[in-house]
Amino acid sequence: MGTKKSGALLRQASKLIPGGVNSPVRAFKAVGSNPIFIKKALGSKIIDADDNSYIDYVGSWGPMIVGHANPKVSNALKKAIDRGTSYGAPTESEIELARMVVDAIPSMEMVRFVSSGTEATMSAIRLARAHTGRDRILKFEGCYHGHADSLLVKAGSGAATLGTPSSPGVPKSLAKETYNAIYNDLNSVEKIFKKDPKGISCIIVEGIPGNMGVVPPAKGFMKGLKGICKKYGALLVVDEVMSGFRLCYGGAHQTYDIQPDLICLGKVIGGGLPVGAFGGSRAIMSQLSPTGPVYQAGTLSGNPIAMTAGIETLKILGKKGQYEKLFKKTGKLASGIEEIAKRRSVECHVVVRGSMFTLFFTPEPPQNFDEVCKGDLKKFAKYFRRMLSHGIYIAPSAFEASFMSLAHTNEDITKTLEAIDKSFTRL
Repeated sequence: MGTKKSGALLRQASKLIPGGVNSPVRAFKAVGSNPIFIKKALGSKIIDADDNSYIDYVGSWGPMIVGHANPKVSNALKKAIDRGTSYGAPTESEIELARMVVDAIPSMEMVRFVSSGTEATMSAIRLARAHTGRDRILKFEGCYHGHADSLLVKAGSGAATLGTPSSPGVPKSLAKETYNAIYNDLNSVEKIFKKDPKGISCIIVEGIPGNMGVVPPAKGFMKGLKGICKKYGALLVVDEVMSGFRLCYGGAHQTYDIQPDLICLGKVIGGGLPVGAFGGSRAIMSQLSPTGPVYQAGTLSGNPIAMTAGIETLKILGKKGQYEKLFKKTGKLASGIEEIAKRRSVECHVVVRGSMFTLFFTPEPPQNFDEVCKGDLKKFAKYFRRMLSHGIYIAPSAFEASFMSLAHTNEDITKTLEAIDKSFTRL
């Protein structure tokens, strides 16, 4: 499987774009390889510059839940483009998508659209700070919420310490407004709140972590977070940018029977176009400008093209039986991997939630970021390169989720399992 054209494109891109990519994980550095450049996609397949075809389980990192270039989505987009691509003014499509999102998520009475997941989480935190009158936030190691300064921090010497910047350019003074706790450990959260009972505005947590791989919340963890927030007067912000509409028609938090104060969305609700959103109760959301004092704005927020893609995607997902199809396919692939791993004596675990899954090369399914980091990264890199050579495209990092789509077929799953069987040989 030659990648000569991709190699040439990488050399050109590297002269103009840092690392030749516009998002670091695309560089394939973690798997000891060079990126492939994609020229088109259809259904469950992507095709690179060298005309190699791959079964795609990245799905543009989650949003392509109905498949690439879905005819209904594409046809609606073509009509929308003919009406103009951007107005910088309100449109009826914003109302339609907002109504669909609010109807799907009962705890979200109002929603504000933005252009990315980072914008959504950044804005939700600003709103939480304004609503509570407090400056500090609490996040978890292994949960990624975009690259806003307040969130791009790593833990200090212990779970109850304030954060330090994990990237140059993040002011230490701002990073010190962010606490880090251990995911799936309520004691670490309680310890931080006891230390600073009136200083924390919110807890922010992913609905299902996907940027350390799929690591589900332990039983009672999410309800415990809600209880701690209520006890200390903080807000619970659930980041559903990745998990929204992936576990059900709505947010993953609904499967835990909790009501967050603010919810962040993205990916699926934009059908592959740049979209983010955040929302919550009418009382909190009414504090946003222009009805309230909390400023947030964006020239392309609610872009009519992105709204169209989101509307058509949710229409497809809202049809009866769609999630059952997704989950059946995901389960079939996961059980097949486990059977092959047992037969090939490969130590690994497949963790599945809804239509998201991760293959961990760990002794046990990980419960937090430290346990994820104990996985065999060299083995994963070798596995990734072998899978790519067999025409299967998975995330080029051991710390990412994979995604099933409605476009994946039983034949795709069979071919994927055949590739895994070959890739597990002498792994």
